[in-house]
Amino acid sequence: MHARWTLAALLPLVAAPAAARVTAAEHCAALAALALPGTEIEAASAIPASRTLPAYCKVRGTIERRVGAGGVEFGIGFELRLPDRWNRRFFFQGGAGSDGVIFPPIGYVQGLAGAMDTEASALSRRFAVVSTDAGHQGFDAGFGVDPQARIDYAYRAIDVVTRRAKEILAHYYGRLPKRSYIVGCSNGGRQAMIAAQRFPEHFDGAVAASPAFDLSRVMVGIAWDTIAFDAIAPSDGAGGRILAAALSDDDLALVAAGVLAACDELDGLADGIVAAPSACRFDPATLACPGAKTPSCLSAPQVAALARVFDGAHDSAGTPLYASWPWDPGIASLGWRSWKLGISPTAQPNALNIQVGFAMIRHLFLTPPDPAFDPLGFDFDTDPARLAEAGALIDATSTALDAFRRRHGKLLIYAGVADPVFSARDLVAYYDRLAEAQGGLRATRRFARLFLVPGMTHCSGGPAFDRFDALSVIVRWVEKGRAPARIVASGAAFPGRTRPLCAHPAEARYRGGDPRRAASFRCMRPAVAGE
Repeated sequence: MHARWTLAALLPLVAAPAAARVTAAEHCAALAALALPGTEIEAASAIPASRTLPAYCKVRGTIERRVGAGGVEFGIGFELRLPDRWNRRFFFQGGAGSDGVIFPPIGYVQGLAGAMDTEASALSRRFAVVSTDAGHQGFDAGFGVDPQARIDYAYRAIDVVTRRAKEILAHYYGRLPKRSYIVGCSNGGRQAMIAAQRFPEHFDGAVAASPAFDLSRVMVGIAWDTIAFDAIAPSDGAGGRILAAALSDDDLALVAAGVLAACDELDGLADGIVAAPSACRFDPATLACPGAKTPSCLSAPQVAALARVFDGAHDSAGTPLYASWPWDPGIASLGWRSWKLGISPTAQPNALNIQVGFAMIRHLFLTPPDPAFDPLGFDFDTDPARLAEAGALIDATSTALDAFRRRHGKLLIYAGVADPVFSARDLVAYYDRLAEAQGGLRATRRFARLFLVPGMTHCSGGPAFDRFDALSVIVRWVEKGRAPARIVASGAAFPGRTRPLCAHPAEARYRGGDPRRAASFRCMRPAVAGE
């Protein structure tokens, strides 16, 4: 266990606030000369206020620069933004994909409309914000051939960057933050969960949106899904298969309509949302063509491929290797297609499961790395074991959150029911294991809550109420003790309407009144057989 942060421990680094004669620009520029162990401060510059952001000091640096495998230069790059009139809060901005890029540390607010706009950002609210490339440069998975780079990406960069950032905060402001938050989606969501599991002393609140928490098993699922859809994809006449044409947009719209017909009214209201996913049962065989394929039905191979994918990956003995998937009308959205099938009209696929997932399998998850490996030939009996070593480093599946809970940390997790990358059922299974390990659901809900967003694909999008201010939710929970039982959300797909998102296992049920208003819905725990 790392020592708790105290100002006394940092006294050698802390300077008295700049004297009145020293300008803000000079005070900021002086950080370039700050000596920190193994750290190069490459630039420190004062940025004037804009329409949406306060004036701030921008610090950019690299920690532990080194030459690694293949003579490649590595280092944990970071950028820290220190606002004028700081609110005494620190915000670690999670990364994305395989990282390798220092995204501007604005403090993007997951779930909020305009999340990528500066006006709604943590920096605009005067949080100090840091982001990192997680120890390598380049938005690909090639860094995985370097063992230390794997460790830095997996978890270590979170710890190292947080420590350095807080040291710089102490020097610049003469004090440490009162509260610290880590917020991110996808791999950034995984980082938030890693922080709660491995570094509980660093953060008071964590928001894990659509988290890539179970990546080694996700890679197996990615191979499984791609193989299933590739097998039914039409030929290009030259020996290649057009993956994107395995299911047309009309085919996916047909599936979405079938899901709605089977499940839309289960929440008490037919409104284009399957808000009762726990009760939804859909069989794609109901859409099978009685004869030749037509626009109003699916071919037998299409039905079989969908059933195979949604049942989840398994080995030849039927042992599950990844979770099954909930049926949701979000299957017809571009966000779902982009990951599973892509939009390429040729045999050169651009599905993100291939562009991102296959590269991660070859370089980051296979141990040793195997750049020549073809995931379309994945052996589901033997190859999953080859991913286990990297999974032990990267996966955020631990339920040992005792230390985080004891120091009153709060973990907010949310994900889309129609997420095509990480199954919502996998996340529910994790949360249920967490509750079992932490003394039951009631005890677990005191520090960790899960929200599912019907219709939402990966991080946002789809026919969903996917717009809400997750940062304000976690701050209220941490600082005011106001645990979120429901989060009122809106969505571009449903203008003029609001709907509650409910803390698992509750789901929204229509109770009467104006169906456009969240107040007309109640969060209710679904009945469980045998209860």
